[in-house]
Amino acid sequence: MNASTFLTGPLLLLQLCVTTVLSFFARLLDKTFSWTVGACEGPGSDPDVNKASPNAVTPTSVNYHFTRKCNYKCGFCFHTAKTSFVLPLDEAKRGLKLLKDSGMEKINFSGGEPFLHEKGDFLGKLVHYCKQDLQLPSVSIVSNGSMIKEQWFQKYGDHLDILAISCDSFDEATNQLIGRTQGRRSHLDNLYKIQNWCQQYKVAFKINSVINTFNVDEDMTDCIIQLNPVRWKVFQCLLIDGENAGEEALREAERFTISEQQFQDFLDRHSSISCLVPESNEKMRNSYLILDEYMRFLDCRGGRKEPSKSILDVGVSAAIRFSGFDEKMFLKRGGKYVWSKADMKLEW
Repeated sequence: MNASTFLTGPLLLLQLCVTTVLSFFARLLDKTFSWTVGACEGPGSDPDVNKASPNAVTPTSVNYHFTRKCNYKCGFCFHTAKTSFVLPLDEAKRGLKLLKDSGMEKINFSGGEPFLHEKGDFLGKLVHYCKQDLQLPSVSIVSNGSMIKEQWFQKYGDHLDILAISCDSFDEATNQLIGRTQGRRSHLDNLYKIQNWCQQYKVAFKINSVINTFNVDEDMTDCIIQLNPVRWKVFQCLLIDGENAGEEALREAERFTISEQQFQDFLDRHSSISCLVPESNEKMRNSYLILDEYMRFLDCRGGRKEPSKSILDVGVSAAIRFSGFDEKMFLKRGGKYVWSKADMKLEW
């Protein structure tokens, strides 16, 4: 064996080792970069941890929770103030345009409390854009009602189809126990005032109620009939790990939960109300297309909210595959209905 042969073996071995190490670090850097690229991904938004749906999904009805901040402290809240992030207006509009181009017909703005950010003006601009620029058949809002002023209706009411106000009880003391209040303000006074404004400014009025330990025995029949909403959505209190249950949660909702039988008893007590739309935990969990503040779809199939990539980074079709959306349950729970106020034939 000559000297050149003796040196070739170790040199090749050294070269192989160096190549292996460089390859390892290249893969590590690539993975790190994939977590930081894209301004709207937010924390933990890697779709590899989700189970993608093999079927194409059309985002017919989308719930956009553009803010998590709220002035109420409802004990069972399952979309809590874990961040204070809100997209810039132009970026939010860009995402809404992507959704419209992908088949969206109805947008619902929620929170948090959507009227809290910029005193409702940010929300109003989104409502105007969706109705006037995107020409969506239906634009709706879910609010606790505490921040709404008549001036908002005067400026933006023409562009809004449905306003849903959350009200869990017609007893002020019960609302206090639940946390649906701010200081000594009357939640019910706001509810009735907003109902009148909806009538005056031609916006369909809706009520959402979460049935829980504190209101499960209440009879709301007379008050609901008096308020006469177009829909009364009645939800069974739902636990979501990391939101209102578990170590990372900002709420502890276990004491608010009720059984299926208790929920059914409440529904039976109010069976005479024709506008009642019940939603048990089974119907609710996977039948909503939910966008968070980063415009990521949230998959609740595992009892948590697992985020997709943002539609602003990867597009709607790529992100929606990780939404966990159950279209059959969406239709079963009555998710598709007459949702444009122009088609409701309401008497104003």
